[in-house]
Amino acid sequence: MRLIFVISLLLYNIVSISGGPVTVSETDANVFGHVIGKGDREHIPFINLIIEGTRTGTITDATGHYILTNLPEGKHVLSVRGMGYVTRRVEFEIKAGQTLEINVEIEYIGIGLDEIVITSSPTGRGFRYQPDNVYLGEDLQRRADISFGEMLDGEPGIAMRSMGPTPSRPVIRGLDGDRILILQNGERMGDISETSAGHAISLDPLSASRVEVVRGPASLLYGSSAIGGVINLMTPDIPEEWDMGASGVVSLQGASNNNMGAGFGRYTWGNENLATTGRFSYRKSGDVTTPGGIIPGTYMENYDGSLGMGFNNEKVNGGFNLSLGQQQYGIPEELDDPLAAAEVRINQQMMQGRMYFSVNDFFDKAQLRMHASRFTQQEIELELHDGVMEEEVEIEFNKLNVSSTLTVQHKPAGIFDRGAFGMNIYGRKLDISGDDAFTPNENRINIGLFTFQEIPLNSRLRMQFGGRLDFLRATALPNAFLDLNQSRDAFVYAGSAGLNYRPAEGWEIGGQFARSHRYPMLEELFANGPHLCAGVYEIGNIELGDEIGYGSDIFARWSNGSFNFEVAGFYNHFNNYIIMQPTGTTDEGSGLLIVEYLADRARLLGGEISAGWEITRGLKTEIGLDYVLGDRLSDEKESLPFMPPFRFSGRLEYDYGKGWVGTRIRAVASQKNVAPEELVTEGYSLLDLSAGYRLNSTGQHLIILRVQNLLDTEYRDHLSRIEERNYPMPGRNFNIAYRWFFSH
Repeated sequence: MRLIFVISLLLYNIVSISGGPVTVSETDANVFGHVIGKGDREHIPFINLIIEGTRTGTITDATGHYILTNLPEGKHVLSVRGMGYVTRRVEFEIKAGQTLEINVEIEYIGIGLDEIVITSSPTGRGFRYQPDNVYLGEDLQRRADISFGEMLDGEPGIAMRSMGPTPSRPVIRGLDGDRILILQNGERMGDISETSAGHAISLDPLSASRVEVVRGPASLLYGSSAIGGVINLMTPDIPEEWDMGASGVVSLQGASNNNMGAGFGRYTWGNENLATTGRFSYRKSGDVTTPGGIIPGTYMENYDGSLGMGFNNEKVNGGFNLSLGQQQYGIPEELDDPLAAAEVRINQQMMQGRMYFSVNDFFDKAQLRMHASRFTQQEIELELHDGVMEEEVEIEFNKLNVSSTLTVQHKPAGIFDRGAFGMNIYGRKLDISGDDAFTPNENRINIGLFTFQEIPLNSRLRMQFGGRLDFLRATALPNAFLDLNQSRDAFVYAGSAGLNYRPAEGWEIGGQFARSHRYPMLEELFANGPHLCAGVYEIGNIELGDEIGYGSDIFARWSNGSFNFEVAGFYNHFNNYIIMQPTGTTDEGSGLLIVEYLADRARLLGGEISAGWEITRGLKTEIGLDYVLGDRLSDEKESLPFMPPFRFSGRLEYDYGKGWVGTRIRAVASQKNVAPEELVTEGYSLLDLSAGYRLNSTGQHLIILRVQNLLDTEYRDHLSRIEERNYPMPGRNFNIAYRWFFSH
């Protein structure tokens, strides 16, 4: 050990807190050793050590090693602390000329563990390189709504694309559809919500226990379709942690505007190593009411359920689940024809599996996720003839979807902190039939390899970098629409590099530059016909190339306990940005507006600001604003279509322990930066109220009341895809929910 001590002194020119180079003599008292993680026994770099009552201190090097020299004889206390670790105090006694080896074991507790967005980091270290948010617990329960689009609308950088409330889908920084990847427990869901404004997310919002949002490119970890961001809907359908015995939740919800009623229940039973769980939800609503009247074709009915199990052993844990769901909802297509309507019917069966492995080796942790689903969607034209409602399936989608990801983590080594390597395999088979089939069938296979690495540069600054290689083959196959057999291969890469800087307690600054990639959707390449769900006649372009994005993000966050503030900015440049452009003409046969897909260079820039202040105990206020500017970079310098306008929100809430009362105002500016043939929308302001009551101190019974659009304001959201301008957004709505959490 003395030999190690001497060699370390020669190789590691350490500087103490008091300053100056280290000098050693045979009469000095010295301490050296390693700081080691409790449990995993990893050597931890950049941990602060100080002798209490003195100015003598140091930090561990990249191998977790430290040296303290020139100590006075006697008893001392060594204080060991690091961000995300429990502070450790070690008492020791030393004599002149003595050298002690003291290895210190410290426990990692995470950096605001519930706040860590696992979706943006495979190692879960909690260092951020781009803006992200997590919604869980009571915060998520307060947001419960008819769809995830409705739930997240108005959050920093998140808007909502809608064609009625059921198929509404989140929009991140002006990007939607296939540019935003929506996951369920880390894997692709298997529905077709990304392809059209009239296609719904297949998971009921009451089923989610946690929602993670990553703003900005995430193609490094998730491949194509994550060019604008990721929303990960997480459910406990495969239990990872559980109480001994029985536990669960029962939820009831109702809303006045559309006469909506919903119920949800989950029951979990577990022992020391095994747990089983089941859930079921049902939701039904009528048509939406606006200040100008009812929007026909906005009703819905759906149910879904799941059975799953999880196990937890010393080195291996995981589980699987089976789930199914049915959805039925209207599409506001023939608003001026009371004898005609459009409806969507969905059936989905899904299987998920997950395994975690832990070994005592350099590659010490691994996770394997598997997801397979069968999805069927019918788009049906309904017409009333002689008092009888006749149905005709205009188009039917049948999709088989398989997605699996293997991620392997390694221990810190050299200059690198914990990092990960991974492989993802994704395949789908999509068959399209019906009189209005407007694209060919498609088979698609994607194989991706990726790595994510972090380098601590010092105790406050660290760097992240990574890369991803993808091979994709998409084969268009013949059907009743088109007799075609054509394959298209793509071998592409994505990458990112970022910095995380924590200059002082409470501060975090991060930035990232990323190259991302998106393969064109089937509709963008081959569409030629009316699409009932989208309410448009689509014309594709076989000449479209892959969409390449170069994105930069920067954010700064500060918090001192009672006040928090975050500002974020972004700039995205796209080569071959694919645009669904209205033509201003109407198809004679269907009566639908004709849109065509074209490509151009484009840029999107903007940012978000949010702040919160706890004025006094229980009384807090929050404000937020966001802005997006999207332009084509051709000679015409035209605006991109469907860009959200400038938005401001303010919230005031008082929580008195047993409950809370609050109010929120949302102010949205007019949107005049529109694409050719896109209509301007006027600005508006909305006032919401909320209140809740916890029936006991543990919060096991919870009642939530919300009043949305209290003043019954008539307005139109710029991202609404309902073409008829005389039908605005929902009017006043009373929403009440009850939650009962139990365990015994």
